[in-house]
Amino acid sequence: MNRKISILLIDDHSLFRESLGRLLQAESALEIVGNCGSVAEGLAVLREKQVDIVLLDYDMGDERGMSFQKEAPQYGFKGRIIIVTAGMGDQEIINALESGISGIFFKSSTPAQLIEAINKVTQGEPWLDPNSMKAVISAAAAKSQQKHSIQPLNPRERAVLRGIFEGLANKEIAAELNLSESSVKAVIQQLFDKTGVRTRGQLVRIALERRKEGWI
Repeated sequence: MNRKISILLIDDHSLFRESLGRLLQAESALEIVGNCGSVAEGLAVLREKQVDIVLLDYDMGDERGMSFQKEAPQYGFKGRIIIVTAGMGDQEIINALESGISGIFFKSSTPAQLIEAINKVTQGEPWLDPNSMKAVISAAAAKSQQKHSIQPLNPRERAVLRGIFEGLANKEIAAELNLSESSVKAVIQQLFDKTGVRTRGQLVRIALERRKEGWI
């Protein structure tokens, strides 16, 4: 992406929101296009601005940030959403990932990790910090007896899936496996078709569920 990454902040805590805005605005590759205290304000920004990444507070007092995700497509939003939260339950994390959220970032993490998360998600990669990963592992263990039948993976599919699990971008996976980037994309589509999932985050979850079978 040659232009700056456009970011919309939605959080009902004004002090946190303003501090985060100043932090991100100091990054030359980032541009804050909206600084909002409610879902309604955030949706209004979508009418006027192109937004690449939304940093969305999960729990905003009387409303849930996830309502933004449901309504945003009606405003032409095609960007990605990172949930920013002080804490979420394991099932809430699983539900958010399965709904298509691109990342979950805990407010206890560092600014450097937030920049990394934004860059990863912009490139189409999921962002799962250790807290999120624990929830995914816990859910995988709880559903270990409910696995649906999936065709075995071939060696190339397992290698690409391992790269996804490690958080590598398509370009990085291609370089590591000596493949073209288009070949990696084709293998990822094969993985989607075999597993019946739609996102890289869901592939990570499937990989965790099947780790004893040698998927990762």
